[in-house]
Formats: sequence, structure tokens, C-alpha cells
Amino acid sequence: MKLGLISDSHDRIPLVEKAVEIFNGANLDAVLHCGDFVSPFSMLPFQRLQTPFYAVFGNNDGEKAGLSKLFKENGWVLNDRPWTLELDGKRIAMLHEPTRMDEIIMKGGLDLIVFGHTHDKYFQRSGETLVVNPGEACGWVKGAASISIVDLEKSENTFINL
Repeated sequence: MKLGLISDSHDRIPLVEKAVEIFNGANLDAVLHCGDFVSPFSMLPFQRLQTPFYAVFGNNDGEKAGLSKLFKENGWVLNDRPWTLELDGKRIAMLHEPTRMDEIIMKGGLDLIVFGHTHDKYFQRSGETLVVNPGEACGWVKGAASISIVDLEKSENTFINL
């Protein structure tokens, strides 16, 4: 299973458009967004996404009602964080802030934990669990925008600079 990972897009539409283009060319099973979209209008480029789209709210998502409405209208899935879902038999935890990360890892039973918030790229294997932060898609804080593609079958992660 190959998943596109994105977080902290913070209304940076040109980079969201680039991320969608990359995701569409990568033969993915789904795309996961770990929050901080900020405004509903910044999510419109995801309407061109050619794969299922799952997301959790971040701490800067102020217009939750508008975001929820847009997600529902497009058949996407948006939940509060943390959220655990199963895709093709793989158990995935989606967070925004990495609080209680050690506790979540120790609990076990997950194939992937994906988070955002720190704006720093992060990849670690902890037993059978991959832990990934794709970095910031916006490039505002760290000066480098990135996304990630994780292959759960191969236990590999690739960071992609936007």
C-alpha cells in the first residue's frame, strides 16, 4: 500500500497544487493530510486528487464548519485528532500534534503513525510501526516545503521537496 502524506499546508495553494500533481502521478492508494489546512478555499486543489483523501484537523484550522462541509461535499473523510483508521488491512493513526507519541507507539498494533505540527520531516521505524511527519507543505516556517510517500509493503518512506 502506497500513501501520500501531507501536513501543515497553511493556505499555500501553489504548493498544494504541486503536491496534488505529484500524488496523482505516484499511483497511490490514498492521501492523508495531518491538519493545518487553515481555510476551506485552500483545499480546492484537492478536488483534482485521483485517490481517496483522509484528514484530521490541526490546531490552526479555525473554520471547522466550512472545512467539514467541503470534505463532505467531495466525499472525503475528515476527523478530529487523533484518529485511527484501517485501509486495506493496515492500521493507521493520524495525529496533528505528536503529544503522547511514545504511548501510542508502545500500545502497538499500528502499521503507520503520521503526524504534523512540528513542520520538521521525521521518519522512524519502531518495531513494525513506521512513524512519519512529512514536514511542512507550506514552506512558511522552515523555508522548505515537503510531502512524503510511504510504501507500507516495503517499509519505506520518501520525502519529496516541493
